[in-house]
Amino acid sequence: MEPLQQFREETREWLEENCPASMRNPIKSDEDVCWGGRKVVFQSDEQRVWLERMAARGWTVPDWPQEYGGAGLDRAHCKVLQQELGRMSCRPALTSLGIIMLAPALFKFATQQQKREHMPKMARGEIRWCQGYSEPGSGSDLASLKTSAVDKGDYYLVNGSKIWTSYANMADWIFCLVRTDPQAAKREGISFLLFDMASEGVSTSPIRLLSGASPFCQTFFDNVKVPKENLVGEVNRGWTVAKYLLQFERNMAAGLGRSRSPRRKPIEQVALETLGNDGGKIADPVLRHKLARFQIREQAFTLTMQRVGDEMKAGGDPGPASSVLKYCGSETNKDRHELNLAIRGMDSLGWEGEAFDGGRIARSWLRSKANSIEGGTSEIQLNIIAKRVLGLPST
Repeated sequence: MEPLQQFREETREWLEENCPASMRNPIKSDEDVCWGGRKVVFQSDEQRVWLERMAARGWTVPDWPQEYGGAGLDRAHCKVLQQELGRMSCRPALTSLGIIMLAPALFKFATQQQKREHMPKMARGEIRWCQGYSEPGSGSDLASLKTSAVDKGDYYLVNGSKIWTSYANMADWIFCLVRTDPQAAKREGISFLLFDMASEGVSTSPIRLLSGASPFCQTFFDNVKVPKENLVGEVNRGWTVAKYLLQFERNMAAGLGRSRSPRRKPIEQVALETLGNDGGKIADPVLRHKLARFQIREQAFTLTMQRVGDEMKAGGDPGPASSVLKYCGSETNKDRHELNLAIRGMDSLGWEGEAFDGGRIARSWLRSKANSIEGGTSEIQLNIIAKRVLGLPST
């Protein structure tokens, strides 16, 4: 038997024996997502067991080296693992901004000591991370940030605030951009720090959104002492780290546009269940046309995501392509929610109550509107695509 086929069969057998039944159903809401961290409240004992079992095998980060909590799998074996997880509709055992966004930057810029300190904890879901980038008045012009970090010998003294910090009130640590040289050109005086959200002087204030949820916060720093060993990369050269990380943030945001996800039921299944079957076809011809058009765009986007993902696993960086994926993923996800409303009609508009699934459809549609803002606005992504992908002149 070929080694890869043997790995597939062993993986399939292990998953059949170790993935709890409740972890083989679509994720219905953010409450079903396992983020890990010191404050984690598992929705069930099976959710906890699934994380522990996957982390023990290194399969929360299968392509990471074993010394950092991974399984050390190559690209081909990782692909087989993802295929088998998908075949069984297994939920992700762990969702982590640390793994998706911070880890690639640590691999490239961090010291060996920093990697050994932080990455195994990410892999096991012991620490939940948040991102400290945007500030009031420094969103799209991120390099104008004003949060300061003053050198005090053994530590930096951090003062300022960040905004739109996703799940900051639930996070254990933050990766944060700070200004360490106020006299330098704005992109040259920025540093990249890691610090514990339990540090004295750190506080958060959740921001309530139109959808009724509060996944974002404003985060305040009042004389926070950050040890100097928590500086990633060189002092005043944090913009290089920040730009590299943003490529992976945009790829994460692009993932919203993927055609199949354990977070949701396929849109064509929703249409068939809602509108009925007319001789093997969705009954409503107008919506049938819209659905077919959407599926073509969605599948093209998914295949592009897979191609870029394979290139990254082969050692490449996403580069400007991350802006293409982020823009297309945001628009695809918004289109999906629009189509979901059209399919369900009046039943999609309820805001609360069991008959409307607690207003999940309407609230999710409203939440999707932020996709074209968070992680870099669509307008900014189009500018990057024009300049760095297409090579168009600035004027």
